[in-house]
Amino acid sequence: MSYLTDIFYFTRQKLIQIEKFIAGTSLLLLLILAITQVILRNFFELGFSNIDVVSRHLVLFVTFMGAALASESSQHIKIDCINSLLKPSIKETLKIPLLVISAFICAAFFWYALQFWLDEKLYAPDNEKLALYLALIIPVGFFTLSLHFLLLSLTTNKQEKQT
Repeated sequence: MSYLTDIFYFTRQKLIQIEKFIAGTSLLLLLILAITQVILRNFFELGFSNIDVVSRHLVLFVTFMGAALASESSQHIKIDCINSLLKPSIKETLKIPLLVISAFICAAFFWYALQFWLDEKLYAPDNEKLALYLALIIPVGFFTLSLHFLLLSLTTNKQEKQT
């Protein structure tokens, strides 16, 4: 079982590296495109409509990768109004089931976002193909979040023992 846990832990670490790269690259590209669009509009009185489309979707890339990284370090948004009333032992008991529930909810969002995207693909006009493929970040983002919560639930005991 320890070997399997090591594989899950290694997968988490590689996923974090990939997400950091995607988030950083997306943010850098977003800044470059926004500055380029401002310069083109203000100094040369021209612009490209696709830059706005790409910029809007790059915000989603940064958001989803940031959400996955925040969930990895347990800094994601939590609705924990009961948290202050629970004893620490009960909190530890509920940690894994809540991670599994979060994984299933994100997996459901992934499934329906993918179904929506596939439906959009059928009816998207040719001039919106770029936006269509950039919108794949929504199902991919929910899949990534689901994977993070699942891997956290499988490796949470190993992580606590190492610290």
